[in-house]
Amino acid sequence: MNSTAPALTPTPRALTWCLHVLVVALLALAAGRAVAGHSPYAGPITATAAACAVIYAAGPALPRVRRSRRAAALWLAAVGAGWLVLLALSGDGVWVAFPLYFLQLHLLPRRAGLAAVAATAVAAITGFAAHQGSFSPAMAIGPALGAAVAVAVVWGYQALYRESEQRRRLIEELTATRADLAAAQHAAGVLAERERLAREIHDTLAQGLSSIQLLLRAAERALPRTPENAARYVDQARQAAVDNLAEARRFVAALAPPALEGTTLAGALERLCATTSARHRLTARFHLTGEPVPLATAHEVALLRVAQSALANTERHAEAATADVTLSYLGDHVAVDVVDDGRGFDPDRLPAPDPESGGFGLAAMRARVQALGGTLTIESAPGHGTALAARLPLTPPTETEPEACP
Repeated sequence: MNSTAPALTPTPRALTWCLHVLVVALLALAAGRAVAGHSPYAGPITATAAACAVIYAAGPALPRVRRSRRAAALWLAAVGAGWLVLLALSGDGVWVAFPLYFLQLHLLPRRAGLAAVAATAVAAITGFAAHQGSFSPAMAIGPALGAAVAVAVVWGYQALYRESEQRRRLIEELTATRADLAAAQHAAGVLAERERLAREIHDTLAQGLSSIQLLLRAAERALPRTPENAARYVDQARQAAVDNLAEARRFVAALAPPALEGTTLAGALERLCATTSARHRLTARFHLTGEPVPLATAHEVALLRVAQSALANTERHAEAATADVTLSYLGDHVAVDVVDDGRGFDPDRLPAPDPESGGFGLAAMRARVQALGGTLTIESAPGHGTALAARLPLTPPTETEPEACP
């Protein structure tokens, strides 16, 4: 009867008030018919109906009745006792049994409620038959049918409420799970983006700044004996700064590298070799083997970045005189090989990456290639140069790439 009782099935406020009104109206009907019919028991009937109304009204007003099933049972017993007195005085009291069914089924446990309904129905049938002076099966139909309807309605409502509560909990769990999944996906996306940005910064801006530093050192060494060479180095450093500024702008705008705009991967690699040869004491040569086929943007960007990083490492660490960059189309794979004649190194004894001294290049290249399902192999030995090969599977180019790099 009360939506705040924790042990009870909540009911809508409108339904609760409808039940209150029904009880009061039936009690008033019994009293009114007794008065209108000039019943010899009109006074006791009216007094009993009023007493039942007062007892009934006390239930919703008492907090303990709303919180405790035991208190609710005692209150129901008091209401039932008043109703039995009314039924003994007037046959019209039989109609009050119908709202009592709902109260008993709602406030009492299932078994106790069913027993109370059965007892109320028997009392209603017996009282009505006593007032009629005889008994017939038809007299039992009304109270019994009312009891059956009340049981069906209350138990059906409780079943629907339980199912609704279960669905609500499932929806809340689903919402919480989706929120957790969204948070996990967001965190994974943030980590993946940080890794991608780290690779891009290393392969573009960091390498460009390193090249500018080397050119400015060369210009410093050329002064003051050969100012024309110093001016050439400074001009190359300026051009490198311009190129890196363009890279940075495209990097922020999340576009493809400028080196790939309006040209193919082969053209970008050939230009890279020419630029490296012009700016540094390293002769970089480009070679193309196989029949070129269209590549996905992510593949072109990855292979170009690998070549840029490899040539930058050759210039900074290898002390090489020549480097050969080969782009090979191998049926279902495409590969870029960078081979130099430098001093080489032991691939198994690489120093750990350090924010001051660097060392992130090879790890970034390997991560970039593996992200596209490819492989990166390095062959080198002290005094015997270095050969680096990045191999990617060919996939048809698409409009949107999973790793479209700036």
